[in-house]
Amino acid sequence: QVQLVESGGGLVQAGGSLRLSCAASGRTFSRYTMAWFRQAPGKEREFVAGISGIGSIIGSITRYADSVKGRFTISRDNAKNTLYLEMNSLKPVDTAVYYCAAGTVPVATPSGGTYDYWGQGTQVTVSS
Repeated sequence: QVQLVESGGGLVQAGGSLRLSCAASGRTFSRYTMAWFRQAPGKEREFVAGISGIGSIIGSITRYADSVKGRFTISRDNAKNTLYLEMNSLKPVDTAVYYCAAGTVPVATPSGGTYDYWGQGTQVTVSS
């Protein structure tokens, strides 16, 4: 069982930055592939970024949605059981509730159904 708690959301102007955190419980955090998803009002949940766990034989692998490549950076600190999402050059279209997720897949996938645990989400609002 893994419990995930997101934080760091808020209101920011376009072009600004935010850093989201996801604190995880449990001793096996490092083994999980972690990901960030987001859901804007009236839209489906979408994959943002993911990072593999230490179980990956070729090291930590990251994956990003095309819409955030070059602007967002996902990282993890296994010693602190924490996942991060550094978001730069934010745009109004980035406004959404951001969720972190944990799964046992070897590498991050954009399919939410492959993740076993989810946090409650944190709101990010980007004003124009």
